[in-house]
Amino acid sequence: MIDLHTHSTASDGTFSPERLMEYAAEKNIKAIALTDHDNVDGICSAQAKAKELGLEFVPGIEISIQWPTGEFHLLGMGLQTASRELLELIEFLREERHSRNHKIIEKLNANGINVSYDEVKAVAGSETIGRPHFADVLLKKGIVKNRQMAFDLYFAKGRPCYVDRAGADLEEAVKAIKNSGGIPVQAHPLSMYISWGKLEDKIIEIQGMGVEGLEAWHPGVRVAEAYRLEEIGKKLGMIITAGSDFHGEKIRADRKIGFTAGRSKIEEKYWYEELKPKLSMKEFKL
Repeated sequence: MIDLHTHSTASDGTFSPERLMEYAAEKNIKAIALTDHDNVDGICSAQAKAKELGLEFVPGIEISIQWPTGEFHLLGMGLQTASRELLELIEFLREERHSRNHKIIEKLNANGINVSYDEVKAVAGSETIGRPHFADVLLKKGIVKNRQMAFDLYFAKGRPCYVDRAGADLEEAVKAIKNSGGIPVQAHPLSMYISWGKLEDKIIEIQGMGVEGLEAWHPGVRVAEAYRLEEIGKKLGMIITAGSDFHGEKIRADRKIGFTAGRSKIEEKYWYEELKPKLSMKEFKL
């Protein structure tokens, strides 16, 4: 089994990087990518544990991109280091996230919910704080029954405590990934909320900006949609990847490590035939 899209406590997952590797081994995962949001903080410790456990490890990142429709995330797969460009981009996104988080605090307080930033930091346990951590605070306070309820009532787009997030420029993010020895892959492309009639042309445009791969298989799409995305990517000569977007057992519990669209087992070909031959497989070093 393989998984090319997972998260740890270095961003918004519930397992530490080391524990994530242990969990992967327990679930018979043979190759795994750690792709935390907008940082590379967990890579070295995950890499060391993966080596100890005999796992094939893919150092990665998931970068938030500024995009006019929906949501655009860019995976950097097979990073060999963190280039100056990547570190600058991470710092920019960290500052933007920090600003956004304080605006969320202001909106919560304005809506009669007393939450401090220190409370959210304590729950997050890392420097990468996002909406799921705010949801955890509301859950801890008994304001909501689960994370999803927090998003439905407060943090989803259009809800009273939602704040838009600034992202990175796509071409700058592509350059940062490539200068770090990695391959840029568009994550869950249907999140852009672009109609099927316009999607292929948009992916061609994105490919023209240097994106080399397409994550066709993701639990957020139906199996038929995954096959359709794979067909588009293959037609354009792109690398096709697959992942679970696993965050842990307590977050998005429907997402299981090693499984993707339609709760189907991730096929090993997406690692051994699609991605691995394109990577140097050098150890990540800061």
